[in-house]
Amino acid sequence: MARVPREPNEHVLVGFETSDDAGVYKLTPQCALVQTVDFFTPIVDDPFTFGAIAAANALSDVYAMGGRPISALAIVAYPGKGDLEDLVEIMRGGAEKMREAECVVIGGHSVSDDEIKFGYAVTGVVHPDRVLENSAARPGDFVVFTKRIGTGVIATALKREIAQPEHVQESIASMLELNRRACEMMIHFRAHACTDVSGFGLIGHAREMAVASGATIEIEAGAVPLLPGALEYAQRDALPGGLKNNREFAGCAVEWTRELPPGIEDLLYDPQTSGGLLISAGEAQANAIVRNLDGASIIGRVIERQEKAIRIL
Repeated sequence: MARVPREPNEHVLVGFETSDDAGVYKLTPQCALVQTVDFFTPIVDDPFTFGAIAAANALSDVYAMGGRPISALAIVAYPGKGDLEDLVEIMRGGAEKMREAECVVIGGHSVSDDEIKFGYAVTGVVHPDRVLENSAARPGDFVVFTKRIGTGVIATALKREIAQPEHVQESIASMLELNRRACEMMIHFRAHACTDVSGFGLIGHAREMAVASGATIEIEAGAVPLLPGALEYAQRDALPGGLKNNREFAGCAVEWTRELPPGIEDLLYDPQTSGGLLISAGEAQANAIVRNLDGASIIGRVIERQEKAIRIL
C-alpha cells in the first residue's frame, strides 16, 4: 500500500499510512465510520468454530479503534464441489458470533476456490474525537495486553498431531472471545492508543505502534501471558511459517537486553488469530483496566525513542 498513491480527503481521519487496524472516515461532527476486512484459511477442524473465530478476528479491528461494529459483509472462497453443509456451518458460526457482537450480516460475496477462505468486511461507528489510533502512545504510558499468546504455535502443533486436546480448547476459547469488553474498558479509562495483536505477532504489532508514535516500547518478556502448552510446543519446534516471517520482518527493530529461555523469543513473534488488544495508557489508567478486565496484564511501558523501536527486558 505504501506504493499506492493516497488521494487527499479531509474526511479520512485514519488511512493506511500508519499501518493501523482499520480506516476511519468522518461522516458528521459526531459520527465516523470504521472500516476493515479480514479473512483466512481454516485454523481449526470444526467448520462452525472456524466461522466464529473468523468473525471474532474481523471484529477485533473495529474494537481496536475504539469503535462499535454495526454491519458486516461475508467473504467466502470455497470449492465448487465442496460439502455445502460444511459451508453452511462455517457461515452459521460466523453469523452467531456477529449476533453476539450485535453486528448484523447484510450480505457478502463468494468465489469458487480449491482452498477454503472465510472472513468479513466489517463496518463500525465511532465519535471522531474518540478514535483510538496506534500512533498516540506516549512516553510514560504503561502497556496492557488483554489475552494470552500462542495460538499460532498451538495450531501448528495440532497439525503435527502433538497438541493436547485441553491446550487446543484453551486456544480456541481465547480466539472465540470478543475484544468487546476490552474495548469498553480502554474507552472508559481513557487509554491513549491501541492495536490488536494478530498476524504480525506481539513484537510486530508493538513495533507498528512504536514507530507510528515515534517512541520505543519496552516489553517485559516474563510478564507476557502464554496459553497453556504454547511454550512446550515452541520448544518442540512447532513453529508456523508466519512466525519465521515475522522474525525476519521485525527482528531488526528489536533490542534484546538479555538471553531468553528457549521458546520465549519464538512466542513473541508468534502470529495470533483473534488475539488481544495491546493498549497504551497512563499508569493509573492501565492499572484500572487490568483490575476491571479478566485476563489483562501490564507487560511493559512506553519510553522516549531509542535506537530500536522495541526493547525486550
